[in-house]
Amino acid sequence: MTDIKFGTDGWRAVVGKDFNEENVRTVTKAIGKYVFDNFGLDKKIIVGYDPRNMAFEFASQTAEQFCGYGFNVLLSDKIIPTPVLAYSAKHLNACAVMFTASHNPPEYLGIKFIPDYAGPATSDITDELMYNLNMPFKLQGNGNVEKYNFSPDYFAHIEKLIDFKKIKELDKNIIFDGLYAASIGYFDKLLDIHGIKYDSLHIFHDVNFGGGMPEPKPKYLKELIEKVKETPNSVGFANDGDSDRFGVINENGEYVSPNEIISILLIHLTKNKGLKGPLVKTVGASLLLNKIAEKLGVEVIETAVGFKHVGEAMRKYNPVIGGEESGGLSIQGHIPEKDGILANLLILEAMAYENKSLIELQKDLYDFAGCKFYNDRIDKRLDNIDEIKPVLQEYKNKKQIGSFKVKNIDTKDGVKLYFDDNSSWMLVRPSGTEPLLRIYFESDSTEKLDSLRKTV
Repeated sequence: MTDIKFGTDGWRAVVGKDFNEENVRTVTKAIGKYVFDNFGLDKKIIVGYDPRNMAFEFASQTAEQFCGYGFNVLLSDKIIPTPVLAYSAKHLNACAVMFTASHNPPEYLGIKFIPDYAGPATSDITDELMYNLNMPFKLQGNGNVEKYNFSPDYFAHIEKLIDFKKIKELDKNIIFDGLYAASIGYFDKLLDIHGIKYDSLHIFHDVNFGGGMPEPKPKYLKELIEKVKETPNSVGFANDGDSDRFGVINENGEYVSPNEIISILLIHLTKNKGLKGPLVKTVGASLLLNKIAEKLGVEVIETAVGFKHVGEAMRKYNPVIGGEESGGLSIQGHIPEKDGILANLLILEAMAYENKSLIELQKDLYDFAGCKFYNDRIDKRLDNIDEIKPVLQEYKNKKQIGSFKVKNIDTKDGVKLYFDDNSSWMLVRPSGTEPLLRIYFESDSTEKLDSLRKTV
């Protein structure tokens, strides 16, 4: 058996190499034992898959294996986004297994285990799964596998969260880049149901994602950006491979950062939808969120990087919104799992409520904050993992970086240094999977940002 590890969001590997029948059976056994030990055979298991190569075949194999243990299994009757399967876990009081490698390159596939609370598996659960990999599980039973359409229940739920009538009144050309991903047949279908017009690109599934990456970042959204620039009064939307992340392009053809999107939605949800509660963000997210929260009188709860930490805090604190800088968010009344489909719909709703362009909402955001923030990240490769600890220890003891004096230090995820100008910080954290340090920077001016980066 290959060395299988459950990271922040499941196990991923290259199809045909480590992601093979034997290893998938081993992971399925570990999940089956976990569900049986904690819930018994009465717990339903639901299984879904994204458009990746062999995802359906492996999902079918896993469904049959669970059935052989005696579980009743619902197998998605079509490609499904992770947030749709996650919502279904909560709705049906089931445990979910999703075959996806999210935004990873096309040759990868992975398995996410989603417990019945509908968010990423927490560390105690993944620890138990890791333990179970090497434990016997000989259960034999007579379960059954049923093909199931999970979309109607999800659509009905989204209709309670989103004002589609308001969006229909919006005078805006909507362009949806399917990016060959799982949101095809979901985001566009919700617009179709409500008679909301849109234009589209790449609206079919492709295991190679058109030769690009299933990641909604500017580098992979060039055609969408060009189409937005060519089409007057238009905005663009995309999702990653399994549709838990979002990508938004404004009327100028500019990528709108997740930090800006979460900030705009925090204002929208408190002002226009009357939601009350804190904001949950990661240590890597922008101070812009803190500024906006402070102006709104909203408490900020900060977590380690990774949506499993955000989701755990969402279950505990019931925030207005929870989000991370890499393009994941969810809101109060939804699930503690990131949902890129919902994020895109919420931006359309915010524009409709304010009757403003996305560019105007961005301008309003910075006027309200009273300043702008600039971000950067450097990935520093080391020779081995043993080098990480001394570097983190060194930064824990820093009193100054160049001309920046350290005011506070946070160690919930690596080492975060807050500087005495009250508008600059840096975060040094290990990647968790390889000998790599991720170094994040933020400041309220490009000059300060450059100075910090050069010094480090």
